[in-house]
Amino acid sequence: MGVFIAEVRPRWSDMDAYGHVNHANTVTLLEEARVELLFTEAARLGAEGMARGVVVARLVVDYLMPLVADGSPVRVSMSVREMRHAAFTLDYKVHIGPLEEMPAVTAQTLLVPYDTSSGRPRRLTEGERDFLAAYRSGSNGA
Repeated sequence: MGVFIAEVRPRWSDMDAYGHVNHANTVTLLEEARVELLFTEAARLGAEGMARGVVVARLVVDYLMPLVADGSPVRVSMSVREMRHAAFTLDYKVHIGPLEEMPAVTAQTLLVPYDTSSGRPRRLTEGERDFLAAYRSGSNGA
């Protein structure tokens, strides 16, 4: 597989006084795309444990052009760059046009599986590692 693509729709209320989607709402769009991958797609492919808890330990966002809410969805391509026993890095590219065009936004999150009942980080299960490995990128980008 290598890359998972989610469509999310910026809302009119996501825009700021400059007419583009502000940073906090861009991060929310990334979260909505990530939920599609780590909760919905993971459960569909037998790795439903991802929904037990995953926290963002680090977030980096680079803006290459403005996002606007014009009623159209944006496509967020995601791939796993790095995977360790208790953490993984997810790369994002947010496209406002065709996937072949330059992305408007690139981002990375360092994610840590988390046990909400104990309040502590946990290791990835074998099933979770297998699921993430299917979206492993061959380079440092999605």
